[in-house]
Amino acid sequence: MTGDLDGCLVVDKPAGWTSHDVVARCRRLIGTRRIGHAGTLDPDATGVLLLGVGRGTRLLQYASALRKTYVGEIMLGIATTTLDAAGDVTGRSDMSHVSLDDVRNTALTLTGRIDQVPPMMSAVKVGGRRLHELARQGIEVERAARPVEVFRFDVFPTGEAEVFRAFVECSSGTYVRVLAADLGTRLGGVAHLRRLRRLSVGSFTDSEAVALDLVSRETLKPCLELVRDLPRVDASGELVAALSHGRVVERAQLGVAGDGPWAVVGSDGELAAVCVARGRDRARPAVVLHAAS
Repeated sequence: MTGDLDGCLVVDKPAGWTSHDVVARCRRLIGTRRIGHAGTLDPDATGVLLLGVGRGTRLLQYASALRKTYVGEIMLGIATTTLDAAGDVTGRSDMSHVSLDDVRNTALTLTGRIDQVPPMMSAVKVGGRRLHELARQGIEVERAARPVEVFRFDVFPTGEAEVFRAFVECSSGTYVRVLAADLGTRLGGVAHLRRLRRLSVGSFTDSEAVALDLVSRETLKPCLELVRDLPRVDASGELVAALSHGRVVERAQLGVAGDGPWAVVGSDGELAAVCVARGRDRARPAVVLHAAS
């Protein structure tokens, strides 16, 4: 395998694959080991999975932080160990009396800035151990609630009793299956999630995602694509050279406003660096892709 490939892949993850499985498959398909992903998708879920390749792995933090949208189905009346259809049934409740208005009104209480407890079947680490590793050993531990933001939680009928289609737009780190389970609890019963699909990560949508079997070097996008949602700065060769040496520069030199980060593009049209704020008036390179010379 070679290690000289750089860029990103937008993959349509199939059901039944872990995000790590997809990474491993792509390593073989394009012939390089240095690949990582920008945010885990559950094994049963499908949809947009962003991968960084080579130097692109250093940019995954910016893609991971983007808003995400999902569509899925919430089944009322059945609880599972994983909070989705992959788990074993742990409880049932009669929720035949719950109306669409009940579900919609309750979903509104789970929007905005909320605290969410990560599920045991997740990659979150507690005491140096991933929760899913502990869960598979039958161990359940206390988990601290984490702040997340749910921008939209819209619910629609499916025509199937006690099953509702949900559209969710949320911040990074939000678990949609926890939203489904919490919705069931607030409705006075239980619920789980099924058929989850990630429609988008920032501006990356499933319409541009490539089926896993079709991934190749030809489907690799340049590193600049991974930060296309950041404000862009076109910089002179002199400024790029300064950033490539790790120098702190005046924001006025970059011509930027706001809090950053900013994607700095050289005269060759390639990503040179990603800069972040340094105090009120300066900026420093957080990631440098152009080698210093």
